[in-house]
Amino acid sequence: MKLQVAILIPLIMTAVSTRTVSQEQGKAGATVDRILAYAGTWKVETESFPTPYSKASREERTLLNDCWKSGAYLACRQIVDGDPKVLIVFTCSGRDNTCTSYQIPPDGTDPHAGKMTIDGDTWTFPWSTTEDGKTVWFRVVNTWSSPTSIQYRQEFSTDHVHWTPMSVGHEVKAG
Repeated sequence: MKLQVAILIPLIMTAVSTRTVSQEQGKAGATVDRILAYAGTWKVETESFPTPYSKASREERTLLNDCWKSGAYLACRQIVDGDPKVLIVFTCSGRDNTCTSYQIPPDGTDPHAGKMTIDGDTWTFPWSTTEDGKTVWFRVVNTWSSPTSIQYRQEFSTDHVHWTPMSVGHEVKAG
C-alpha cells in the first residue's frame, strides 16, 4: 500500500502540474491573440508637447502593422509611411495580463525588451531610465475606444506618481 501511494502521489502532482501549465499556456495564447488587434493599417495623428524629453510638433502618419502569430508568439513588423522601423515580438504570461515585447531594429543593432500590461481596454507600455542616480519613468498608454480606434498618450514622471504628458494622439484603423 505504501508503494502504491508513493507512486500515485507523484502521478497526481504531475497531472495537476500539467493541467496548470496547460491552463496558463491557454491564457497566454488568449492574451497574445488580443494583441492581434494591432494588425493592419492605421492612420495616426500625434500632438507632442515641449518637455525635457519631447519637442512640440504635430504629425500625421500611416502605420502598417504586418503581424503574424506562431504558437505563443506574435510578431509585428512596423512600417511607418512606407519605411520599415522595427520588428516587435510579443510573448505573454498565462498568470496575468503582462506581456514582454522584444523590439528588433532592422539595422542589426541590439534588440530591446519591454513590458506591456493589458487591463481591459487600456494597454500600457512602461519603462524607465536612470542617469546620475536619478530615475525617470515613462509610459505609453493605449486606450481602445473600439476595435478600430485607439486614444494614446506618452507620459513621464520623476516620482512614479505624477505624470506629465509628452504627447497625445489618436489611431484609426483604415479599411
